[in-house]
Amino acid sequence: MAATTHTVTNQVPPLVGYDVYTADRALSEAVERHIEPGVLPGAQEELGALGRAAGSAQAQEWGAQANEHPPVLRTHDRYGNRIDEVEFHPSWHRLLGHAVAAGLTDAWGRPAGHVRRAAGFLVWTQAEAGHGCPLSMTHAAVPALRTDPVLAAEWEPKLTSYVYEEGLRPAPEKAGVLFGMGMTEKQGGTDVRSNTTRAEPLSGEGEYLLTGHKWFCSAPMSDGFLVLAQAPGGLTCFLVPRVLPDGTRNVFAIQRLKDKLGNKSNASGEVEFDGTWARRVGEEGRGVRTIIEMVAATRLDCVVGSAALMRQAVAHAIHHATYRSAFGGLLTDKPLMRNVLADLALESEAATVLAMRLASAYDTDTEEERAFLRIAVPAAKYWVTKRCTPVVGEALECLGGNGYVEESGMPRLLREAPLNSIWEGSGNVQALDVLRALQREPQALDAFLREVGKARGADHRLDAAIKDLLTELADLEGIEARARRLVERMALVLQGSLLVRWAPPEVSDAFCASRLGRDWGTAFGTLPHSLDLASVVARARPVAE
Repeated sequence: MAATTHTVTNQVPPLVGYDVYTADRALSEAVERHIEPGVLPGAQEELGALGRAAGSAQAQEWGAQANEHPPVLRTHDRYGNRIDEVEFHPSWHRLLGHAVAAGLTDAWGRPAGHVRRAAGFLVWTQAEAGHGCPLSMTHAAVPALRTDPVLAAEWEPKLTSYVYEEGLRPAPEKAGVLFGMGMTEKQGGTDVRSNTTRAEPLSGEGEYLLTGHKWFCSAPMSDGFLVLAQAPGGLTCFLVPRVLPDGTRNVFAIQRLKDKLGNKSNASGEVEFDGTWARRVGEEGRGVRTIIEMVAATRLDCVVGSAALMRQAVAHAIHHATYRSAFGGLLTDKPLMRNVLADLALESEAATVLAMRLASAYDTDTEEERAFLRIAVPAAKYWVTKRCTPVVGEALECLGGNGYVEESGMPRLLREAPLNSIWEGSGNVQALDVLRALQREPQALDAFLREVGKARGADHRLDAAIKDLLTELADLEGIEARARRLVERMALVLQGSLLVRWAPPEVSDAFCASRLGRDWGTAFGTLPHSLDLASVVARARPVAE
């Protein structure tokens, strides 16, 4: 018998079947800005294809399945042999395969490679964030391996390959490989110099056996890993392959997979080394210096990944408000909801513009840009990743009870949101890293100030914020206790300067009034009511085609 009372009305159509790239005006404008004209058409074509794939029903289903069926550890085969393999749902492999084929592990050797890859990473991880972890580390391993030309020649072509091959086999037999990383130990965490894993030299040049325990090993299904261990000459970086050149399995005992708050599709393991064969990367005793470029690249991906999560959450909130009616009109037309949506859109655009500016600095690769990155990356990593969780939480609330239900996808975004603030050094680590750069590398501060100074004179609130920042920088009394406040201010001034230069006036005006001029409350939706908030919301709307 038909239920005559069950008429579905006022429900929002799914946000599906749209181009994630072209619908994001802040991102597409950044790509146009940072890629030279000769390269731009090809980049736009590949990003548009990736954007349409990311917005498809198929990719959204892959993302849901990969999280509904998290990885499973298989320590032994049926005969009792140790295999230490991680089993993933087929959708995980489809996501990774599409990402690798789109060049998301290839940035270091092609024109505008970092901007193209960062934009692609921001687009594609909106389909599913967890598989971004192995993509990020595979990409970021390249500069560390380049400290050893022999290792780089052997591994770089496979790390930057456009072919994804699942399963463990000797690397020479595979067209493409993935890399993970293992630095964290139980007793040390971020304090990697307290590392107790031992490395004993063998007779072969650069060969060692490792003994120790890694409390967090990212993407333990990968083909190779960069790890830190104590060699006779001090803390050193090593490459640990999962399969040895003769085809036998290296000693790599995965004790368990971590049961995490979010990031469910991705495996994070706890591993034991017990006579594990490794090759030294760089010199003995210079492990941190060797691996630091990998850390910097993955920190940038934390910024890009958080920008992607924010963009996806804000897109869903604006889409919902565009179709949902309440109290006699659409939510998006209600002044208070419009204020909330505009506030969220500002945060999202500021994160995107900053992330893409950092990627462009990698492509330019001058002494000035390297100095700029030395401060800008940890400052951006500190601030953008911290803003992600409140942005996603507020965006979820815009959907009301519908947003709290798993089917909406918003709970998955909320569980994912804190990760990038923790990964590769949490907030205090980033703030202290900025302090080290300020104290030891004056050229880094000079480069940062020159960058923000490019917008001087365009907005009085930005000018005042720069002046206040210079006053704070001149006062070193109690600087460590003030580090978070200082780094937050540096990030906001940098975002404001970029928006003043490149964003539409309604966006930069609202950002400077609230974030720099302090005409703002302590929750989203407290922007000055006199601003052009409708234009800010309209700019951020994901238009389905």
